[in-house]
This record gives sequence, C-alpha cells and structure tokens, in this order.
Amino acid sequence: MRILAVDVGTGTQDILLFDSSSVVENCVKMIMPSPTVLVARRIEAATRRGHPILMEGAVMGGGPSSGALSRHTAAGLPAYATEEAALTFHDDLEAVRGMGVTLVSGDEASGLKLRASSARPLEVIPFGDLDVAAIRVALAAFGVDSRFDAVAVAVLDHGLAPRGTSNRLFRFQCLRRLMAENATLGAFAHLAAELPDYLTRMKAAARSVDAGLPVLVMDTGAAAALGALQDAAVARQADVVITNLGNAHTVAFHLEGLRIHGLFEHHTHLLDGPAVAVLVSRLAQGALAHDEVFGSGGHGAMVISHGRAQPFLAVTGPRHGLVKGVEPAFHPATPHGDTMLTGCYGLVKAFGLRVESWREEIDRALAVGG
Repeated sequence: MRILAVDVGTGTQDILLFDSSSVVENCVKMIMPSPTVLVARRIEAATRRGHPILMEGAVMGGGPSSGALSRHTAAGLPAYATEEAALTFHDDLEAVRGMGVTLVSGDEASGLKLRASSARPLEVIPFGDLDVAAIRVALAAFGVDSRFDAVAVAVLDHGLAPRGTSNRLFRFQCLRRLMAENATLGAFAHLAAELPDYLTRMKAAARSVDAGLPVLVMDTGAAAALGALQDAAVARQADVVITNLGNAHTVAFHLEGLRIHGLFEHHTHLLDGPAVAVLVSRLAQGALAHDEVFGSGGHGAMVISHGRAQPFLAVTGPRHGLVKGVEPAFHPATPHGDTMLTGCYGLVKAFGLRVESWREEIDRALAVGG
C-alpha cells in the first residue's frame, strides 16, 4: 500500500510517500517550501517587475502570501482575483477589496489573460494547497514510482465564518461541536465525502486529487499529535500533553491514548518558551480557560475532562526549540526518527483509523518502523 501524505504548513509542506512494503525510515520524504511561500515569491517577483497580477484557483492558506499582496497593492500595482482565490485572504470579500484587490469572474479573468501581451504584461498566479502533479514530477526526477493508492493531506482550516464573526471564534465553535460528538483525535480525520461545507480549504485540497483516489483530510495540529504518539517514549505514556509548535500556530492536546481531555491553540509568534510552559501546565491541570487564550491573541482553549495532574510532556514541530531549557521539561518527539514528518505519520495512521480494511497493514508497517 502506498499513501501520499502531505502536511501543509505556513513555512513548509512536508511530504511522505508511505509504502507499507518498506521500512518506514526508508520511505521517500521531502521538506519543501509551503504553497503560500511559493505564491508569495511569485507575487514579490511581479512587484519587482512592476507587473499586475491575477490570482485564480482554489482557496488556500494565507500568511506569507497575504503580506506579499499587501506590499504589491501598496506599491500602486493592480491585483485581480477570482472570488474563490480571494477567500484565501479573508472570509469577507469586501475586506479583500479593501486590500486593493479587484474581484473578477471566471470570464473576466479569461478576458484579462487574452488582453495581456509583452506590452501589457499580466502575471497569472495559480492558488492551491496541494499540487499533486508537481510532487509526481519531483518523484519521477529521482526515478521513484509516482503511483499511489491514496492521498492524505493536513491543513489548518479556520472554516468559512459568517460575515461579522471572528474566524478565531468560529473555528473554536466548530471544534466544540466536533468534540461534543467524539472527543478523540480520530474525529479530526475526514474522508473527502464527509467534509462539511464550511471547511472550504479542506474541500479545495480534496478536489485537487486525481478522481477515483481515496482522500483523507485532517487538521494539522491533530495530525501532528497522532504522529507524535508514534515516538517510542511517548507511546509508553498513559497520559500525555503533546504540543505542536508550528511556524504560525501552536496547538496542544492533552491525551489519554486517542481520547482528548483538552486542547488549546495559539499563534506561535505571540509566545516564548515560558509562556508555552504556562499554557501547557494550565491545560494539564484542567484550568485553562478559553478567554485566557483568546484574549491574548490565540484561538482558544477547551477542557473536556480531567486526566492526571502531571502528564508526560512532549513537543514537536519546526519551532520545537522554543521550549528548550524551560521547566517543566518537554520530550522532543521524533517519530520514526524525524520530527518534521510527524504530521505525515499521523496522516498515515489516520487512514488506518478510518479505513478498517487498511488498518492492520498500516499498523504493522508503522510498528516495524517504530
């Protein structure tokens, strides 16, 4: 069984071609710039050349691309976007217009491209979180068979918030409903056909996969936690808090097996090591309030039930060094020897959780690797 697992972050997209017939450590892996970084580079190049841009395609993650767009329009250069691409920057399209972007229909976008010429240049920038064709090209360049049986992708989807509603609040409202139904990590793993309409970024990622291939989409923080549970030291613990320190978001889960006792989500740039330690300690105690996190610029927190008073603490993610040397100490989770692939290993495990006929083969391959 071969599963293409892609964990899409703000700084990198981490790619694993899982092959159950191979030792996990020998599977093909790539750490590449994230799609939003690639889009930002294309916008910045157009800005330097003084060219207008047309953004089209699917809603995707923002961050670096949003900053690049703001600098482009601040330079007085035209920017056009189709409505779906524009949702990358804000759920309220009026706010996108306020950034200096002209929204166009598909027909209008085609007209802009037809009228473009060397004398009247237009840089067309495709949007999307997942480029399976590009990954296949990269694999083929090294003689790797680019066929796979399924695709799993992780993105952080705030959800399409109603106008006037904070996307931070909306995301946690949705998470509360999800946890009320099933407070386990598996609840975050969606097969493509199950995705609710408000998860527009996840649905767009699923649509970018070849027709006929099974697709699983998962939240990045939950994928990282599910992957970190495959670290040998973490796997021995009955009660653990796993913190994923991403380039943009910090997400922590208090877990007993796959059962979730509580979680919080914050923005990494607003935190330092001691602040993370305080949040994690309060989460472990069941004392972390939603308003405490939201009021300091984060997304929020929820305590679902109480675990042990002093759980094992583990950390993963590209910014894991933030908590180096703090007390209490965090164990750096390196499932199958690679902290940057934690989310990908979680995605593979999630397929086993959701597809019973694949479970034994996936668990056996991951156990050998662990």
